[in-house]
Amino acid sequence: MAYWLMKSEPDVFSWDCLLEDGQNSWDGVRNHTAKRNMMSMKVGDLAFFYHSNIGREIVGIMRVYKEHFPDPTDPTGKFVCVGVKPVKAVMPPVTLADVKADPKLADMALVKQQRLSVQPVTAAEWAHICKKAGIKPDQLK
Repeated sequence: MAYWLMKSEPDVFSWDCLLEDGQNSWDGVRNHTAKRNMMSMKVGDLAFFYHSNIGREIVGIMRVYKEHFPDPTDPTGKFVCVGVKPVKAVMPPVTLADVKADPKLADMALVKQQRLSVQPVTAAEWAHICKKAGIKPDQLK
């Protein structure tokens, strides 16, 4: 299993929108590195849902239920999306300030590549953030 962090502006598509929908396509990504990351995702992978711009915090955990397919919002046909489902809210959210202040997360892509909208998370980073949020692995099944 691989771990990811996927960003969305909450005034465009929020964690609450995903909860309401029950599942959704993660579309609209227009960065080639983020595209390659999405093309690497496998069914069952887990991802943090990160509210960018407004809030700047990890607010939920999603599971990939459908591997990459053509993004229907892309008229060029160059980009892909993946299907995601909500797994668990992160309450309280883990903020960007929390991540930056934690020496164990100093090399995390969220700190080093802040603008990348879909980024990998190492297993150690994943476990550390889940621990900070009080989430046990058995809660993510």
